[in-house]
Amino acid sequence: MEKRQLYAVENDKIVRKKRFCPRCGPGVFLAEHKDRYACGKCGYTEFKKKK
Repeated sequence: MEKRQLYAVENDKIVRKKRFCPRCGPGVFLAEHKDRYACGKCGYTEFKKKK
């Protein structure tokens, strides 16, 4: 994934499109899978709620 896919510029401000890992902190994004969010660095996993 390229850096330009992780960020967007809106009204002269940088907006992050992905979520950060709560354990690792800012700068480490969570990968989005079909049923979960996962951190590749520390292994943190958060499951999505079913609708």
